[in-house]
Amino acid sequence: MLRLPSFTYVPARTADEAVELLAAHGADALPVSGGTDLYANMKQRLFTPKVVVGLRPIASLHFIRYNDVTGLTLGALASLSEIAQSGPVRRHYPALAAAAASVSTPQLRNMGTIGGNVCVDTRCNYYNQNLDWRKALGYCMKKDGDVCRVATSSPRCLAVNSSDTAPVLQVYGARIHLAGPGGEREIPIEEFYLNDGMRAWAKQHSEIVTRISIPPPGERTRSAYRKLRLRNSFDFPILGVAALVRVNPAGECVHARLVLNAVAPKPLEVPAAAQALIGTRLDDAALDAGADAAFDAGKPLDNTSGTIPYRKRMVRVFARRALADVASGPGSS
Repeated sequence: MLRLPSFTYVPARTADEAVELLAAHGADALPVSGGTDLYANMKQRLFTPKVVVGLRPIASLHFIRYNDVTGLTLGALASLSEIAQSGPVRRHYPALAAAAASVSTPQLRNMGTIGGNVCVDTRCNYYNQNLDWRKALGYCMKKDGDVCRVATSSPRCLAVNSSDTAPVLQVYGARIHLAGPGGEREIPIEEFYLNDGMRAWAKQHSEIVTRISIPPPGERTRSAYRKLRLRNSFDFPILGVAALVRVNPAGECVHARLVLNAVAPKPLEVPAAAQALIGTRLDDAALDAGADAAFDAGKPLDNTSGTIPYRKRMVRVFARRALADVASGPGSS
């Protein structure tokens, strides 16, 4: 049995207190909300904090709010189950509801939070192993070593982003709100994620995610999320595809976004897929062109389950399915 290392749990009552605790303890401290990812990684000795700052008591971060003018705002402590079951989310942001519902198991969705999911650690076959396994290998760049085992000549870590909600939030144009020693700030989600498996976020160590804001989707907007995983009952994605289109009254696509996940250290947007759709009536030829663009952009590596050729083929398949969903699905209301 893998056991947790010794640590001191310190609950924070406010966001400011959490920031102060993280700043005071520096690299020896990590924040936790649901703990569904952190504690599993601590058991594998991927993280060994001396202090764990608990965010769950911060009531001001636990909410889901929607109105037609400002859109959706999610407190960082809103659970994945609450988001998946929320009426406004299901009605106006169905891909987000689907992505949240696809995470792990019901018990873990009850504990896991949206703030935790957007900050889920990048994953790799050579990293997400127990200490003895990694020691026998000689470690890797992301933890205790200096070589990326996926591509030994790579100057950066290639562990992949495995958040189900991240690509969906990106197609919706979400913004991440942070609180830190220097005050509060917000950044587009595209700038929140960095293309480096070791330094995966533009979040400072003493900063915490406080909320996520998403603009109103607009009329005749359709969105979808498709997920490939080893076990359909529960698992991290080995490929995620988020798609969004907006059509005019004549049925022509006027806006589109497609984002892949689990193929790079950050969610990978495919502008060429969007361009293949805009100006069309989302017919089969346009959807095929969009899926082909996704296939060209997605370049899986040997860092998660499934063979590289299989995952590469599935990029086109799952992109085509996601695009078919938005081509035929109902618009937002």
